[in-house]
Amino acid sequence: MADKDERGRAGEDRAAAHLHARGWRILDRNWRCPIGEIDIVAEQGRDLIVVEVKTRRSEAYGHPFAAVDERKRRRLWKLARAWCLAHPDLAHARVLRLDLIGIIGDDPAVAALEHLEDLR
Repeated sequence: MADKDERGRAGEDRAAAHLHARGWRILDRNWRCPIGEIDIVAEQGRDLIVVEVKTRRSEAYGHPFAAVDERKRRRLWKLARAWCLAHPDLAHARVLRLDLIGIIGDDPAVAALEHLEDLR
């Protein structure tokens, strides 16, 4: 993998494929607004899920989930609400939740993938 951005995109592609294989519908990817970016927005039944993807070559600097501290969680919830306001037709009467996907390995396409559902 050439650079961090390319690795991140490959990790997000892998995460989206993982969710799709589980029967989830991907509604949006890399959605941006003035306060930041959401990696993936998906739906599973009536749930609307904002998915943060963290891709790492190794755990030398900690597990990918450790990068999502309380401050980052608050920001992701704000982004989730902003997405809902921008997409009222898709967000109406939904249960909103936040998931994390961590990918660890040299090649994101085949690296270990962990999915943490319903982060609170």
